[in-house]
Amino acid sequence: MAASRGMSLTARALSAVIPWPRGRLLAASPGLRTRREESSRSPEAGEGQIHLTESCIQRLLEITEGSEFLRLQVEGGGCSGFQYKFSLDTVINADDRVFEQGGARVVVDCDSLAFVKGAQVDFSQELIRSSFQVLNNPQAQQGCSCGSSFSIKL
Repeated sequence: MAASRGMSLTARALSAVIPWPRGRLLAASPGLRTRREESSRSPEAGEGQIHLTESCIQRLLEITEGSEFLRLQVEGGGCSGFQYKFSLDTVINADDRVFEQGGARVVVDCDSLAFVKGAQVDFSQELIRSSFQVLNNPQAQQGCSCGSSFSIKL
């Protein structure tokens, strides 16, 4: 796993999809994660931003406890090539960027940020499911009808 951290997300996705256990997963199995001490807490000027909808902010304030936040990751897989992964986490790593609105926090690692910068995170509540979703992703060329998988613009 440590050797794969230095590879780009695209290289990892093309070579193999390795499970990435992080925090408490939402809509997947739970995993554990090691703590890293130093972190970068806010995005630099000029970097892409992640925007949170009011429903996302409200739901995060309801479900997070203490230092928990929503982690957004992009992994290789899904029916369109890449997929979004959401989990609740408490550890911020050195390569993470923190996006905070209205007291709710979403954290994205640098590799994943390249695939979601400028996107919007929403919480959708429907009759058959409730979930966090990425909307209006300017880096995505097309997506799957389920909304959790996408292909990138080249």
